[in-house]
Amino acid sequence: MSTDHTALTGRIAAGPDEPLREEVLRPQLEFELAHLLPQYVRVEKALLVEYARMGLVTGEQAVLIARVLDGATPGAVARTAEGAMSDLCFALERYVAEGLPEVPPAWHVDRSRNDVQACAQLLFGRSRVLDTAELLISLGRSALRAAGRTAHLMMPGHTHMQAAQLVSPAFWFAALGEQLLHTLSRLGPVYATANTCPLGAGAMAGQELEWDRAAMAALLGCDGVQRHALRAVAQRDWALEACAEFSMLGVALSRFVTDLMTWGGAGHGFLDLPDDWSGVSSAMPQKKNFPVLERIRGRTAHLSAAYHAIATAQRATPYSNSVEVSKEAGAQVPAAFDALASVARLLGGVLDRLRFDEDRLARACEAEYFGGFTLANLLTLRAGVPWRAAQVVAGRYIAAAIGTGLTPAEPDGALFERLLAEDGHEAAGAAELLREAMDVTAALRAKRTAGSTGPGPTREMLAAQAAEFDAEAAAWAARRERLARADAGLAAALAALPGPAGARR
Repeated sequence: MSTDHTALTGRIAAGPDEPLREEVLRPQLEFELAHLLPQYVRVEKALLVEYARMGLVTGEQAVLIARVLDGATPGAVARTAEGAMSDLCFALERYVAEGLPEVPPAWHVDRSRNDVQACAQLLFGRSRVLDTAELLISLGRSALRAAGRTAHLMMPGHTHMQAAQLVSPAFWFAALGEQLLHTLSRLGPVYATANTCPLGAGAMAGQELEWDRAAMAALLGCDGVQRHALRAVAQRDWALEACAEFSMLGVALSRFVTDLMTWGGAGHGFLDLPDDWSGVSSAMPQKKNFPVLERIRGRTAHLSAAYHAIATAQRATPYSNSVEVSKEAGAQVPAAFDALASVARLLGGVLDRLRFDEDRLARACEAEYFGGFTLANLLTLRAGVPWRAAQVVAGRYIAAAIGTGLTPAEPDGALFERLLAEDGHEAAGAAELLREAMDVTAALRAKRTAGSTGPGPTREMLAAQAAEFDAEAAAWAARRERLARADAGLAAALAALPGPAGARR
């Protein structure tokens, strides 16, 4: 292996010092070999087709180079890296050169690392956005399955950490599904950003040969080209946009998981997870913990941290390509994809396995005066009591009932009628209105508007969500299929080049 760095550039005569290699170059190289090498190979093959079209390499030379590129495994390329400044572009170039009987003089003419690197990173991001969308669809379907198992249940809903209104677990799971559909609708534009090709932008000002940028973009499965050369290499919008969406979703998911943690806690005990998804205390044998929920909520924080890192690392840098923008700013982006993938898989596993304690839910629903809002409504709509006065009387009754130890299941019609009279109101059948308002079994049916917790509206919402998740799945599957066709098209374009006998496989 050559270590002659003047073979790469005549500007410097020595390779990177060991501290620089150890702290910066080697870790970067190892990451790129593990995650970006296939994308660099794709880019090189697209460039190769163009070199052949422009007559700068022969068909025979192109086929030989493509054959060497097919053998570019991480280990093989890494062996050339020490003598190539531990840079993947240089290392891949040297790997190919060492595998050829003779390097075509014009191969890599009019080329820059800047747009090649931007393109390889973008293709990686595009693939990860596609994977992420599929994971979020799977999580959404877990939420719908959980809703299907709990549509017959009621549970307390809280505002300001206080008992507020009765809802169903299915209604809550539908809210999670709605949040995921919202994120999926925003990932489509993120994918579009990550599917616009920077190749052909050169170092910053474009290139000097007549590269067919649209043809290269099509070979790579992109929808088009980034039309401004400087912007193509100066920004990493796909990473900013993806991490912004991840950060916002992470905030929402942390709140949903907080609800699960609250409901599974000792104060409520509404839900349980199987033992193989639970934990124990080292000191208190009576405890059954759910540390997986803490893990999920904790990992959502990494999503906001990744967006903050990429945004601040790019902020106030010059508007051109730089290592700060292209590598340091994006250092946390792969970890953000990994963190969201982990959150989606773990939360999906929780949703598929959690079970609600129906008896505890029923007792909790019966213990609070959830019918206060309904009582005020009935007083106004059926007895003609002005709305604000109805609110006051309903509140006075609940305070008095609690003070005398009455439960919602023990409505005191006489007390209610007396309080109405003290406020100057008479309502025929007031005691019956009180009993109706405090009937827990009717609480969900009382909600009728679209999008509410009522059984009918919730069923309609879940059915609509199921269809929307199916539509999202079909759309993302079509995107994946298009990439597969592009890969096949790139292989066909290379295979169509005239090469030496026996060179094709």
